Amino acid sequence: MATSLETRLAFFAATEKQHLLTQIQRGIEKESLRADQNGVLAQTEHPAAFGSALTHPSITTDFSEALLEFITPVSNSIDDTLNELDAIHRFAVSELKDETIWNASMPCRLGEEDDAIPVARYGISNTATMKTRYRLGLGHRYGRKMQTIAGIHYNFSLPKSVWQELHTAENSDLSLKIFITNNYFGMIRNFRRYAWLLIYLFGAAPAVSRCFLNGKPHQLEALGEYTLYGPHSTSLRMGDLGYQSDAQKNLHICYNHLDFYVETLKGAITTSHGDYEKIPREEQLSSGLLQIENEFYSPIRPKRVTESGEIPLGALRRGGVEYIEVRCIDVNPMLPVGINDEQIRFIDAFLLFCLYQDSPPCDDDNNAEISSNLLAVVNRGREPGLMLDQSGNSRLMTEWAEELIGQISRIAAQLDTAHDTTAYNESCTVQLAKVHDVSLTPSAQIVAALEQRNDSYYHYAMAQSVEHAKVFRERGLSEEERQRFASLREDSMAAQAKVEAEQSESFDEYLSRFYQQYQDL
Repeated sequence: MATSLETRLAFFAATEKQHLLTQIQRGIEKESLRADQNGVLAQTEHPAAFGSALTHPSITTDFSEALLEFITPVSNSIDDTLNELDAIHRFAVSELKDETIWNASMPCRLGEEDDAIPVARYGISNTATMKTRYRLGLGHRYGRKMQTIAGIHYNFSLPKSVWQELHTAENSDLSLKIFITNNYFGMIRNFRRYAWLLIYLFGAAPAVSRCFLNGKPHQLEALGEYTLYGPHSTSLRMGDLGYQSDAQKNLHICYNHLDFYVETLKGAITTSHGDYEKIPREEQLSSGLLQIENEFYSPIRPKRVTESGEIPLGALRRGGVEYIEVRCIDVNPMLPVGINDEQIRFIDAFLLFCLYQDSPPCDDDNNAEISSNLLAVVNRGREPGLMLDQSGNSRLMTEWAEELIGQISRIAAQLDTAHDTTAYNESCTVQLAKVHDVSLTPSAQIVAALEQRNDSYYHYAMAQSVEHAKVFRERGLSEEERQRFASLREDSMAAQAKVEAEQSESFDEYLSRFYQQYQDL
């Protein structure tokens, strides 16, 4: 019997179906700190010239006032997506004056105290208060320094028209909504199995300034006086220094079915955690193990656009999965916007491989293996002879990576045919070269630059960020772009004012109504 991989390769290989692969939809959310001229985290408010962080569609903040988030609209064009991300950077740089966009995942220079990291503010509306209180809670639970780590979130989906074609071709007796949702969850399970490959190929956070740890215990080695690093590490952001917590280590979210996912995540939100009950009520949303869904730090999430006031789990229950959000991509400091078209093409082919490939349910042993492999590559990905676990057996990482890239190349060939290009397979060739020569990986290149220049992580990342900003400034904005961002600024400020003016209930009422939705799931 043909495997799911072979069946779907055959489906998209048909001449009349090839065009479907041009309809992949994507969007990017890229985080970047603002730093002052000395490379210290900016203490200034979110620039008024950008508009409202609450309602602007392209420029907002994440945890801190100083942590920018640039958002591109959904597009089926890689060039359009990157061009828009580039335009946002050019606009932001033109307005920042004496500040720099810190173009790296691990943070710039930080003060010793958490109070030196200003929590994001969004105005006086209930929505704004909720956003800020959630972030205050994160600060209490994990420390504000952890929240200064930046990343790139890559949103990926296939349009409904593609799913309809696949649904018909496979003679599914499921409803289209369930068919789509089940396939996305299959993609997610496979993504978790193979995400270590993306970490190896694109991890770009092997070092960090000593001030980030501020004397806390760690397993890193010194590289000069001010820098700590893992000699074979790829992405410290994805390890114990990054989005991790002791409380979440025992949190077992199930990706085998939408209902299981909703119930396990709902349980974490509605179950009080003893340590969090000690946090002042006005400085978190709740004492639950998770305040809301976003607090669950996962390399990938199933998503659906929410309606006004709707909880994410409610949206998933209502309409099923609409897209997936990949969250394990580092900001590459060697690239002006942190990511490029070559990387996107490989990620697209990788995600389609995860969709095509058979994806059996995961049990506790599978999940333990997935976690073990991910951390091994995070901490020791460039170590010669590194072994990973595959279905209970040890396997050489490079051998497994070669096999996976070989399979992904078959999908890349289909994408090349659909787009009348050779760029997808060329990207696979570049990634395979990294497997054969570890020095070609971004993490190795960054460490080599630090060692060769006898430089600190701070000086290296600052120099890269300043150089990128210089190029952005030199290229500038067209008059049309300038007017567009001016309109977005004014529209966003008007939208925030409207939200605040129309508010009619107290925050306690608003919050109670929000959390009641979890009970009603």
